[in-house]
Amino acid sequence: MPRNPRYDILFEPVSIGPVTAPNRFYQTPHATGMGNMKPNSSAALRAIKAEGGWGVVCTEYCSIHPSADETPYAYLTLWDDEDAEQLAVTSDAIHRHGSLAAIELWHGGFHCNNRGTREISLAPSAVSAEFVYPAQVREMDLDDINRFRRWHRDAALRAAQAGFDIVYVYAGHDYLPFQFLSPLTNRRCDKYGGSIENRSRLLRELIEDTREAVGDRCAVAVRLAIDELHGETGFSSERDGRKTIELLGELPDLWDIALGGSLGNDSCSSRFSAEGYQEKYAAIVKSHTSKPVVNVGRFTSPDTMVSQIKRGVQDFIGAARPSIADPFLPSKIDQGHEDRIRECIGCNICRSANNEGAPLRCTQNPTMGEEWRRNWHPEFIPPAITPENFLVVGGGPAGLEAALALGQRGHRVTLAEACGELGGRVLAEAGLPGLQNWIRVRDYRSYMISQMENVEIFLDSELDAEAVLEFGADQVLIATGSRWRRDGLGHNRRIPLEIAADAKVLTPDDIFNEAEIPAEIMIYDDDHYFMAGALAERLLLAGHRVSYVTPAESISSWSVMTNEHEFIQQRLLSMGIETAFTQSLVRIGKDFITTRCIHSGVETERDFNALLLVTSREPNDRLFQQLPQGSANRIGDCLVPSSIADAIYAGHRFAREHGVDPRQLVPRRERAILQPSTLNQG
Repeated sequence: MPRNPRYDILFEPVSIGPVTAPNRFYQTPHATGMGNMKPNSSAALRAIKAEGGWGVVCTEYCSIHPSADETPYAYLTLWDDEDAEQLAVTSDAIHRHGSLAAIELWHGGFHCNNRGTREISLAPSAVSAEFVYPAQVREMDLDDINRFRRWHRDAALRAAQAGFDIVYVYAGHDYLPFQFLSPLTNRRCDKYGGSIENRSRLLRELIEDTREAVGDRCAVAVRLAIDELHGETGFSSERDGRKTIELLGELPDLWDIALGGSLGNDSCSSRFSAEGYQEKYAAIVKSHTSKPVVNVGRFTSPDTMVSQIKRGVQDFIGAARPSIADPFLPSKIDQGHEDRIRECIGCNICRSANNEGAPLRCTQNPTMGEEWRRNWHPEFIPPAITPENFLVVGGGPAGLEAALALGQRGHRVTLAEACGELGGRVLAEAGLPGLQNWIRVRDYRSYMISQMENVEIFLDSELDAEAVLEFGADQVLIATGSRWRRDGLGHNRRIPLEIAADAKVLTPDDIFNEAEIPAEIMIYDDDHYFMAGALAERLLLAGHRVSYVTPAESISSWSVMTNEHEFIQQRLLSMGIETAFTQSLVRIGKDFITTRCIHSGVETERDFNALLLVTSREPNDRLFQQLPQGSANRIGDCLVPSSIADAIYAGHRFAREHGVDPRQLVPRRERAILQPSTLNQG
């Protein structure tokens, strides 16, 4: 199908100094959780982006020196020539598909814990380390600044040696060059402190040093946190950001605009931001420089992208998370298949992987991170050698993904859903405040299935064991999901609670099923992800008085992994939620609970009208248990309850691996190379 002409502007080439991007699709730097320990995996992931049509493909953060060490998290390194040789594999992989390769040179300053290298941490002013206690960092003297400039210049030379087309000066996300820019972290009284002219001096020098190092072989880009969102006391876009661009706007070949402070500001989830939410910041930069500007905003709509370009907000469409959800987003627009874009839902599961020190994963794209390890491609699944007839019971995320992937392999698939609408748990969760984009999980898969002749869907079709057996499928998949527990078992409690028979105890399923809820309700959260906090917000918005009790020390504590934690706290505390932290549930009476402080052991009685337990889930596997052993397989939450991302991965993996020799399914691993021993034998 030919491209829609209204999207032609997105495919115009754009000059970036001495190099030219083939189109306006720009995969901005993003972490993969792979780093220099998994070079093959990292290169394969970036290659898929280039194959998918991204005109520029960037690496993640790349350390320039051992004093920029984030052990145990994965990051790239350009400390020596061996690093350059290793990174050349990535730049070559990107170039094979005609894209420009960009590399982000990084030093974290007081963000670096240096637990691996044991180097002293450096910063513009002496402060406590950001993440490591009781460590502090040393204020850089002029010799340190000169050494830092030399490290950066040497890394830029190695980047050019490795074949990269664009070399970044990274002054974003509260890292070292930005620490010099911010009045909150730069208290110097010399030529690098005080006025914005002085505070931006190091950034100017780094741009000039990098330009001198790479000459006309590479473009020089600056990633700038235009606002750290700390008000007038910090680096603000209207004052410091605007002035910085006025001073330095014409020096680099490209400006990549980000937000500073917490990474959650720049990678804000869809729960707390809309598509294109950073537009006003990019517009400030664009109005003060003639150089190309790129900015992210979780762009998934081609029409929104065109609007950004035509209105002069930016010159490229920057994307990290949308390029993870669909590496082939540009190609699909180019080929007139924009209806097949696997749209990012903004859940930030991708961010959680990096924050946990794990390889990248994605809710929408189950192949992400598996490109090299399992040889999975997001747009291609090998056809089945012997097509079979499948019955999939359950139209939630696991069942839908399995039906889609099995259909793509050429199997004949019948999906039976007990309800009148597809989606399973996604239907309920997408109805919570701010989570409406999560319905894309259902919509993408149901649409793709609707285009397939070998996959049929039957709604309002609840099957019992007899009906399943009578159907006569070659293979049966049970994907009937899970339900929230009523007995209190969760992360903090391993045995069922003592619960009074007449206590009004609810679960999230009751809320979704429109159970009657009193004006006052207490939530007990031993799940710690989004559910309890999102339900609390829904109830507060409906006018209920809500109290929140948890063994954790904050609301929705695991959401720190998705960079949503601070936003959830701010939202719910400002709405007047009552909280009790570090409280473990001991027993439930008719109208009271007993909790025990997890630290002191002191017990407290708390009255309630209704208690909402958000603890853990159990599989809805009754149908599976009623079937003869070996006649069916379980997938997703029906096997083990987890995230939507894990449910989709389970459905996809089953479809990929069915009928394949198990000996071919052992994932490849990146292996350390043993060096000759240099130990003192004496």
